[in-house]
Amino acid sequence: MSETANRPVGRRTFVLGTAATASAAALAGPLAGSASAAGFGWSDDGSHYVVDTGASLVFKVSKTNGDLTSLVYKGTEYQGYGGKNSHIESGLGTSTVTIAQSGPTILVSVTYGTLRHYYAARSGENNAYLWTDKADDSVSATRYIVRVKAGMFLNDEPDSYTYTTSTVEASDVFAKSDGQTRSKHYSRLRVIDYEYIGWTTGSVGLYMVRSNHEKASGGPFYRSLLRHQSADGGGLYEILYYGENQTESQRFGLQGPYVIAFTDGGAPSSSLHHANITTAWADSLGISGYVPASGRGKVAGVGITGRDTAYPYTVGLANSAAQYWGSARSSDGYFSLPGVLPGTYTLTVYKGELAVYSGSVVVTAGGTTTLNTIAVPSSNDPSNASAIWRIGDWNGSPSGFKNADLMTYAHPSDVRAASWTGNVVIGSGGETSAFPCYLWKDVNSGIVVYFKLTAAQAAAAHTLRIGVTTAYANGRPQVVVNDTWTSAVPSPPAQPSTRSLTVGSYRGNNHTFTYSVPASAWLTDASAYNTLKIYVASGSGSTSYLSAGTSIDAIDLLI
Repeated sequence: MSETANRPVGRRTFVLGTAATASAAALAGPLAGSASAAGFGWSDDGSHYVVDTGASLVFKVSKTNGDLTSLVYKGTEYQGYGGKNSHIESGLGTSTVTIAQSGPTILVSVTYGTLRHYYAARSGENNAYLWTDKADDSVSATRYIVRVKAGMFLNDEPDSYTYTTSTVEASDVFAKSDGQTRSKHYSRLRVIDYEYIGWTTGSVGLYMVRSNHEKASGGPFYRSLLRHQSADGGGLYEILYYGENQTESQRFGLQGPYVIAFTDGGAPSSSLHHANITTAWADSLGISGYVPASGRGKVAGVGITGRDTAYPYTVGLANSAAQYWGSARSSDGYFSLPGVLPGTYTLTVYKGELAVYSGSVVVTAGGTTTLNTIAVPSSNDPSNASAIWRIGDWNGSPSGFKNADLMTYAHPSDVRAASWTGNVVIGSGGETSAFPCYLWKDVNSGIVVYFKLTAAQAAAAHTLRIGVTTAYANGRPQVVVNDTWTSAVPSPPAQPSTRSLTVGSYRGNNHTFTYSVPASAWLTDASAYNTLKIYVASGSGSTSYLSAGTSIDAIDLLI
């Protein structure tokens, strides 16, 4: 990698690479050269395979279990804390570990039961390329963690708890003395939002550049822990399947490459980004489950009509074996999804994070499946329904609601959060920002919405809709109108069973609850305020912010 081309950022700051800034990070590609750099090669010290990239990086892999036991960059050791190494999960145990060199590439192969894991080095690069081939669930979850020594990169960001030890929830959410909260879960980002994560001192950068997540689960809007920093050290993660707040079954097969990249302090080369990386050099290495570019296909759509141009649109492909996604062009909805494994996929169009269209598409190796213009039916977007009033908008997320942005990187008890209680008056202005993004049975159940109806409106029955994005402990809304009409308790939709609202994620399964409110429930005085009380119904959960709860997408009363 051309280190001198990297533009350093402020000392001891963190870096989260986003798709939006990917073009700005374009640097000289690290894969262009094929000549071996001086010093490139490997050795065996008896316990480890020692790989020298011929640049400034030397790393060691345990011959016993495949752990990455050393990451020395420019003579400084970065790997390890608390006696722990970098590895899959918490370590694989006794494995078969081999090494081979093919020209300017060195490949370390790790076999643990049905799991295969690989480390590759390219001559003259300060990168380690990783693949993981998981055939079944004999390893409970799939993550790779790079453990970094304490003090190498300091920060006090939401995913850092270096400066606090006061536990707020479980053993992984903490509070500082000033009332701000910290947790490894508070990444702020969805998978679609970032290309890499890491830290920089201004002169040294260490990053995890993510893979395309074709074998991961949860889709483009999934949120998971990405990085942490504590008094013990730091961690960078590639999460391929994480059991928390998961909406899909686990996928199996080869995932990668994902890249551990060192720089002179700037961002990692954009040529390492999952959409740009080319690994023809790995085609003949014998990596289990590896499918070269020639064995993949492409899906292209000429456009999407029926869009609300105020929102970004994403097109996703998914089946039980793989998932992909990409952005639709704002001008006309054109999209292109390359590098897709052959198969039949469900194609989904998302307005924001809300699915508004679904179809089927077949992908063949070496071929391009071209789709005619996709027309999103008006009825598929609930925003198109005429409403007497509406709080929020139907976009599949709680964006715009009170505390919504903060909740992707803080605990609900954080001192920066506005009060979770408080009622809302329709027509007062700012109804959405006044309505809390989350409702809990033990915190703010029974919130009241005040609104007026004309005589004609009060003379008719109306449909009330409440859209949610996830729920904890089967929390779902039950409503009471004017203290005279009470809805039935709705059945709980399928939602993740783990924590969500307190660990930075509102992403579950979008669901709309509908309530048919009879005309007899309304006040006949057009000058009087009707009241809508929204309660959280559930017999599950514990107390406070771990009581049954739900995340709000939109609320409206239809004409």
